[in-house]
Amino acid sequence: MGSVFFIALRRLRAPLVLIILIFTVATLGLTLIPGVGPEGKPWHMSPFQAFYFVTYTATTIGFGEIPHPFTDVQRLWVTLIIYLSVMGWAFLLGSVLGLSQDNGFKQSIQTARFRRAVQSLREPFYLVCGLGETGLMVVKALDRLGRRCVVLDQDEGRLGELQLLGLAADVPSLDTDARVPENLILAGLKKDECRGVLALSSDEEANLAIAINTRLLHPGLPAICRAFTPGIAASMTTVGTYQTINPFVQFSDQLRHAMTAPDRHRLLTWLTGPPGAYLTPAIPVPPGHWIVCGYGRFGEQVVPAIRHGGFAVTIIDPAHEAGEDKAAGIRRVRGRGTDRQTLHAAGIAEASGIVAGTDNDTANLAIAIAARQLKPELFVIVRQNIVANRPLFDALSADMTMVSSQIVANECVSILRTKLLADFLAIVRSRDEDWSQDLVSRLTAVSGDASPDFWSFEISAADTPGLHGVLQRFQGAVSIGDLRRSSFDRRIQTGSVALLLIRGRETWDLPPDDTPVQEGDRLLFAGTPAARREQREVVRNANIAATVVAGRGSLEGTIWQWLVPGRSRR
Repeated sequence: MGSVFFIALRRLRAPLVLIILIFTVATLGLTLIPGVGPEGKPWHMSPFQAFYFVTYTATTIGFGEIPHPFTDVQRLWVTLIIYLSVMGWAFLLGSVLGLSQDNGFKQSIQTARFRRAVQSLREPFYLVCGLGETGLMVVKALDRLGRRCVVLDQDEGRLGELQLLGLAADVPSLDTDARVPENLILAGLKKDECRGVLALSSDEEANLAIAINTRLLHPGLPAICRAFTPGIAASMTTVGTYQTINPFVQFSDQLRHAMTAPDRHRLLTWLTGPPGAYLTPAIPVPPGHWIVCGYGRFGEQVVPAIRHGGFAVTIIDPAHEAGEDKAAGIRRVRGRGTDRQTLHAAGIAEASGIVAGTDNDTANLAIAIAARQLKPELFVIVRQNIVANRPLFDALSADMTMVSSQIVANECVSILRTKLLADFLAIVRSRDEDWSQDLVSRLTAVSGDASPDFWSFEISAADTPGLHGVLQRFQGAVSIGDLRRSSFDRRIQTGSVALLLIRGRETWDLPPDDTPVQEGDRLLFAGTPAARREQREVVRNANIAATVVAGRGSLEGTIWQWLVPGRSRR
């Protein structure tokens, strides 16, 4: 705030000096010019009386002449004072209005407000750099999860869109370059409450710079960065970026799962979706011949995924010469794919599916429409580049739609949603169809088709004091099933599923209820919000933990039994 004050003084220096000069000269003149007293004797105003008169005269208040009627000379001097003060105030008012429109001054005010807002944060937050379509999705999802955010972006218009999201908490934001280290520090990078940095700009070079700044300014702080090219992604990995997300690679993995393991793809789509997402039916991706329109960064990732499924591929691209690579099982046709002639040349009559994957939404829609007209039963995958075009793609009703910003946002949220969830998703990607079907059945049994809540904790004195105390005193074993008991009646199991147990270097996915737990274990659960609240009471409250887990209360006196009737007897 001090810098804002001094900037204002510097910009208003000339009018302020003029006002001070007018007041000084006017006061001096009234002090020196003699007046006439009641007895006809000459008198002079004191400096205070003169200053007082000039003050209410120059500010257009006008109380009257004090302490005696003025002479003509004094009235002439006062007239001059009035005109001079009006010009001085007009000059000052115009300078203030000009200052209010000065971009540099407005930026300094915004920076000062932003600094105060960040410094006042006393709860964990994430620093989001880049507020495009992906950033807006991430901020909205994190807000629904109760996580605070601080946002940096160079586009002031995008920052204004935060006000339209209807967020539950205020989001400190500033339009500035996140690549500058001082700006990251201003945004709270070095604060203990900062839990991670998300570099989501469409400029991957900027994301790399942010990753490097994070690595040097706050070592050990997780950084999640978006990248499109393998070289930049490799550089991010080298500097120690916690997670690098390439939407094209992510989608190619999804497509490979959809082609080879539809139930696993269905499960992953559900678990990595935004909070509140619903389970959708498995997508039966047909085998056979596929056509890929556009062989840029997206096509380079999609084609190997299709070939991994054992399918033949024909590429349509205006930058490639026609030909056939029999060894790779790939045929090339030169063109855009928006006309029937090119599609016929690519073999659409025998094709099972088509991928409209150019970087132009209009071209992708045209390709999909032309392909559907030639072969209505064709499986269509279309790439959507701009979120604002969603109504068009919804009306198209493609079998799969690739939205780059949505993929990156969902991946970020799945990583940040709770600890260990990313580790569990890696396990899911390695499991077979039967395992995936079993997990879907177990999760839907407790939460229905809605995406379940996820939570994790470590059995320690700091994270779970109640459960930790019971393990220290209780002689018997405490199992996963004990942790799933209701805090109101230990005979009832809550709507939760144990997904992961990590003990040292050992990992158990979907551990059964009879699996014993011990100090230092890290666990991941999924279930309903009510089950999450009940388990939180069990692991944090020593009395409830002793009653529910061990089968007896640690406080079994008359007062405890009266406050919680029957709890210690169950």
